Amino acid sequence: MTKPRVLISDKMDPNAAAIFRDRGCEVDEITGETPEQLIARIGDYDGLAIRSSTKVTKAVLDAATNLKVVGRAGIGVDNVDIPAASAKGVVVMNTPFGNSITTAEHAIALIFALARQLPEANEQTQAGKWPKNDFMGVEVTGKTLGLIGAGNIGSIVASRALGLRMKVIAFDPFLTPERAVEMGVEKADLDTLLARADFITLHTPLTDQTRNILSRENLAKTKKGVRIVNCARGGLIDEAALKDALDSGHVAGAALDVFQTEPAKDSPLFGTPNFICTPHLGASTNEAQVNVALQVAEQMADYLVNGGVTNALNMPSLSAEEAPKLRPYMALAENLGSLVGQLAHGNLDKISIEVEGAAAQLNPKPITGAVLAGLMRRYSDTVNMVNAPYLAKERGLDVREVRHDREGVYHTLVRVSVETSQGTRSVAGTLFGNTQPRLVEIFGIGIEAELEGHMLYIVNEDAPGFIGRIGTLLGESGINIGTFNLGRREAGGEAVLLLSVDQALTEDLLKKACELPGVRTVKALAF
Repeated sequence: MTKPRVLISDKMDPNAAAIFRDRGCEVDEITGETPEQLIARIGDYDGLAIRSSTKVTKAVLDAATNLKVVGRAGIGVDNVDIPAASAKGVVVMNTPFGNSITTAEHAIALIFALARQLPEANEQTQAGKWPKNDFMGVEVTGKTLGLIGAGNIGSIVASRALGLRMKVIAFDPFLTPERAVEMGVEKADLDTLLARADFITLHTPLTDQTRNILSRENLAKTKKGVRIVNCARGGLIDEAALKDALDSGHVAGAALDVFQTEPAKDSPLFGTPNFICTPHLGASTNEAQVNVALQVAEQMADYLVNGGVTNALNMPSLSAEEAPKLRPYMALAENLGSLVGQLAHGNLDKISIEVEGAAAQLNPKPITGAVLAGLMRRYSDTVNMVNAPYLAKERGLDVREVRHDREGVYHTLVRVSVETSQGTRSVAGTLFGNTQPRLVEIFGIGIEAELEGHMLYIVNEDAPGFIGRIGTLLGESGINIGTFNLGRREAGGEAVLLLSVDQALTEDLLKKACELPGVRTVKALAF
């Protein structure tokens, strides 16, 4: 088996390359290349490990004919075109936890720097002055810290602030009351936080919902004398409005580690009294840089070698431990999606993926992704679990997941149903021995079959002699039968035949099969 090839295109800890090699990957460390050089080179690689310098644009992705995964050693992925990667079927991963402590500590450091005006005091003291009476700071003890974003980094900042005897309130739409109690913070809406906080720190990604979350309007709602820290992403604060608020004295101080445009060569905030800035140093510690490099290597190697998906931004996560258990389910799900996609007629608007029994105890997202990967191959040959949900959404497909805790006839079952112009069409499958995918129902008719290779699907009237006639037709055409599977609604009613054959079926043979007495539908299938 050929080893996956990985390119490390930004400077990283050398142990990252060692991890790739130890996990069974070939790796090249080639840094500092131009975009044109990267485009010329990238077609040779299965994985691309980056930091912030490499720009993974659509042009790079178009040239990446073998690429399966991009791994960002760090949190931000502004330098990766995720929609283009998704459409291409490339997994995009980051390492959201490797620099969490470092970034949180930087935010706390900036809180202290603002509270005691440390940069200005240092500058004037080293200039030979002794401005002891010019700098009157404030204590952080007893003050209220407002967290905008209470995820991984925000929760660490909260724990450190609580240790400093601060009160902490948090605004985060995803923060549950239970989690707030666990963190020791008070959950609040944004307006309440703005009105009460003595210090505000931001810890959210930059999205359409969070862009300029501290707008001119929201800055006006803050408590007079508030101090603001942003170590998250540029663009969360209206920088021109923040300067006006600092000039007016409404905001007592602000510290930014990130800017709307980086590198920040110019900013309306530069030179403003009570303003502190650092050049995106939130993750800049030796420990953090080692951690994110090692984590991205471990994650990418797990995906390329074992199929584990961790911290992916454009597909469901699937740990290396989960992957072996879910792999047979995903094979079953992909075959069911492919089967219904090949048999259903017309446009598909809705799909339902139901799991019951043992399947209901598993992570459903990889199963859904596998179903969509099989289904969407009716539209494109270059579909996988990454781009299938993207393509389904693009086509307006309504995807529904249903979990049944009950156990029915089978100890585990996956059912896929689609809405067509002829009504609902449903197929179902199970695992034999917990490892072997097996079809057990097609359009309401019970039938047990393995879905593999070239197959012939026939709907016919249940009548004596039909099996002999189809066997004779295939034999006279030189087609060898692998497996032969039958099902029917009732004696003399509608019957289904699924058989596997050793070669592709010609249009001429399919036409002859259609002409056999009692045949209603004939379809060649491929898995």
